[in-house]
Amino acid sequence: MYKKLNIALCVTGALLAGCAREDGAPVAVETVESIESIESAAPETVETFHQRLLTMDTHVDLDVSNFTDDVNYTQGLQTQVDLAKLEQGGLDAIWFSVYTGQGELSEEGYAAALANALAKFEAVHRLTDEIAPDRIGFATTAEEVKALTDAGKLVALIGVENAYPLGTNISLVQDFYDRGARYMSLAHNGHSQFADSNTGESDGVWLHNGLSDLGRELVEEMNRVGIIIDLSHPSKLANMQTLELTKAPVIASHSSARAMNDHSRNLDDEELMAIKENGGVVQTVAFAAYLNGEKYDAWKNKAFEIMAREAQSSGFKMLDWSEVAKLDHDARHEYMHGFMQLRAQVAPIVEKEVDPVTPPVNVQDFVDHIDYLVQKIGIEHVGISSDFDGGGGVSGWNDASETATVTEELLKRNYTEEEIGLLWSGNLMRVMGEVQAVAASLQKSEG
Repeated sequence: MYKKLNIALCVTGALLAGCAREDGAPVAVETVESIESIESAAPETVETFHQRLLTMDTHVDLDVSNFTDDVNYTQGLQTQVDLAKLEQGGLDAIWFSVYTGQGELSEEGYAAALANALAKFEAVHRLTDEIAPDRIGFATTAEEVKALTDAGKLVALIGVENAYPLGTNISLVQDFYDRGARYMSLAHNGHSQFADSNTGESDGVWLHNGLSDLGRELVEEMNRVGIIIDLSHPSKLANMQTLELTKAPVIASHSSARAMNDHSRNLDDEELMAIKENGGVVQTVAFAAYLNGEKYDAWKNKAFEIMAREAQSSGFKMLDWSEVAKLDHDARHEYMHGFMQLRAQVAPIVEKEVDPVTPPVNVQDFVDHIDYLVQKIGIEHVGISSDFDGGGGVSGWNDASETATVTEELLKRNYTEEEIGLLWSGNLMRVMGEVQAVAASLQKSEG
């Protein structure tokens, strides 16, 4: 099956000169019995291959206003993810992000953060329990994921982006677990009460020099309860200290390789090797600015010129992202609704006027990072994430409906079916099981 796919992709992608069999020998045109039949079958063959995989994306953001009776994922929303897009793209399982932006380290800040987090927990459960239980189910284990996909359903899981909503109450970790959280990061953009953020690199100001004492307690409690520790967003020092303390494998739910693109949100080689030693997984993220900053900035400047031009004629006032971050929830939601409408409106213009002369970051750039990570730390420690509806998406994989293009690019690079399966879900589900086993052992030793 794989050899047939490889030959078909070479022919249909005009890559005959560079194609090779699994043993490295070139594929000669005369070895193909019917190029015409392969060309016509190739798209279906790739699709069939992709559909056979269990695909999982470990980071998708959500807006609770899209989880109501009137507006929800059963409709064709302007979001990068909805149920139809997941089904069309063959994206089986997604981890919804219970994200909370970093605020003041005060009782008032903690209370507001907790209310935000609980609302997002409830939104995900509303989707799977009330809005579309016939199409998507909720899972907390690898076994549940498999059972739901075997039943023909999509799968929702929950990760927590920023432990800030916990306040100083470590006992809430168990509550978050009971609500379905199965991974959590100790910080986001801004230092939390638990850990320094990668954003400290911009001004050299640190709060804890890695983890705080409370952060060390949190690592222990997450191990005990059975929530995977997520290393995306904290500082390098915080991550290295976490890796020294944890008794269970970790993940980086949406990060890429710093050696490929020097951004503080990416992981450098020392962090990568420590994650490999830990048995964890780096979920490569399709976030253009993290993949190729120079290429993205050049494209963005041109694309935003067109957006600004069209915005002026439509009466929409574009804001700098730093200004958007300062808006309250309702104002931010209203702005993003208008922004997404504008982006959809100008997309054909950008594709025609900008892309040919200033190419966007694309799925090939994304898989370049996968290649680097696989070569550096091994296929067993690499996965895939999008950060859809949180800034993610690249040309070729810009919403869930285009998911098969990632599989197609991996096939073009001669990854085997087994390897692609590991990247899409196998490695992450292994970590899920191992974290649960560590938690069971720790709980047994308590009592």
